[in-house]
Amino acid sequence: METLMAILIGCLFASGIYLMLRRSIVKLAIGLVLLSQSANLLIFTAAGLTRGNPPLVSAGESMPPLPYADPLPQALVLTAIVIGFGVLAFTLVLVKRVYQTVGTDDLDEMRSTDGFKD
Repeated sequence: METLMAILIGCLFASGIYLMLRRSIVKLAIGLVLLSQSANLLIFTAAGLTRGNPPLVSAGESMPPLPYADPLPQALVLTAIVIGFGVLAFTLVLVKRVYQTVGTDDLDEMRSTDGFKD
């Protein structure tokens, strides 16, 4: 299962980077989402894809009963999802404002409106 997830994560990373290198700012935003989701999957896969009991320590014991699920990757991914959503919301607002100002989503045409000459 980890091999399949590694291939999927690699494909998502490659797709995200490819879309971020395109000329359209909308594709850049979609690539940013793919990149953040592939990083989340990478954290889950690196932590191990095993099912386990909740990590609750019973009274009088020093460790939870084996096998137990590690809560740290779940907390990291939850935090990354919230941060990724905030970045996506900011990116979408920025894309909308740039499109209203410039009138295009082509990054090369936006460069010509900067006032700089090549």
